[in-house]
Amino acid sequence: MDDKYRQRLEQLENRVALLERNLDLVSAGQRRSSLRSLWRRPPLWTFEQYQPRLLNLNAFKPAPAIPADAPRIAIVTPSYNHAQYLGATIASVTSQGYANLHYHVQDGASIDGTLDLLKSLGGGFSWKSEPDAGQSSAINLGFAGVDCEIMAYLNSDDVLLPGTLAYVANYFTSHPDVDVVYGHRIFIDRDGLEVGRAVLPPHDGDALQYADYIPQETMFWRKRVWDRIGPIDESFHYAMDWDFILKAQAAGFKFVRLPRFLACFRIHDAQKTASTYAVGVREMGVLRRRVLGFDPSQMQIRRAIAPYLTKQLAYHYAHKLSLLRY
Repeated sequence: MDDKYRQRLEQLENRVALLERNLDLVSAGQRRSSLRSLWRRPPLWTFEQYQPRLLNLNAFKPAPAIPADAPRIAIVTPSYNHAQYLGATIASVTSQGYANLHYHVQDGASIDGTLDLLKSLGGGFSWKSEPDAGQSSAINLGFAGVDCEIMAYLNSDDVLLPGTLAYVANYFTSHPDVDVVYGHRIFIDRDGLEVGRAVLPPHDGDALQYADYIPQETMFWRKRVWDRIGPIDESFHYAMDWDFILKAQAAGFKFVRLPRFLACFRIHDAQKTASTYAVGVREMGVLRRRVLGFDPSQMQIRRAIAPYLTKQLAYHYAHKLSLLRY
């Protein structure tokens, strides 16, 4: 990152932090301060919501029966130097018991023991390790020439929850008009312990133009979407999923948020989301200008997504109070 750009970014972050501090100082009473804090950091984007605890997989709905004419699902995991987490990612897919599955790990010539791990895991998936041009490139390489009906990619530090593939396959089979689906997510730490949850309201196409709220690790789409707008744009290194989503929405494909927890998003120090923040800011700006036709201010973004975040907050507490069960 350019030193001048880094300095400017730090100045902006400091100004935001100062403004938030002043808001807290003038808030009247602890209740109002707490509400304001929730508004600044909605549960949707608050990863560590409580102390780490064991993830109770038995608490979720059992996996539905896999349909006899189960559609072929293709999943690609792009990977680079993630041997620490990759084993859990692979196991979460291969243990689904979904027979009509093509699962491929596309590794970018890792040097951290990933190759030894891949060689030791046996069957149930294919893999290749070779240099690539980044995550987007690895995804495209993994999907090249694949014959399937449903597609998804799962990053090498995230995991699917049990029954996800059967649930998604059943939904697509019974809803032929739906093109893209996604669901609720769970946040886990580096040790696989649960630290938070994101319960989402129904899909909101207007809010999506201002902010990407779709949990990428829970998203599946029909191959006809890929055939129309794919492959992944390799000029994006952070917001490639939002770029793909916005193109799909602009092309008229139908999105549905499923009422189920589908996957876990892992939080750790070395994850891409934290280490490439500046790149993400630039790429998200590019996408907003392309879709909206102008560069919205932070205040304009907040106002545009306020109705969605209000609904998300309601869904969050309804689930927390067991009024909504998934």
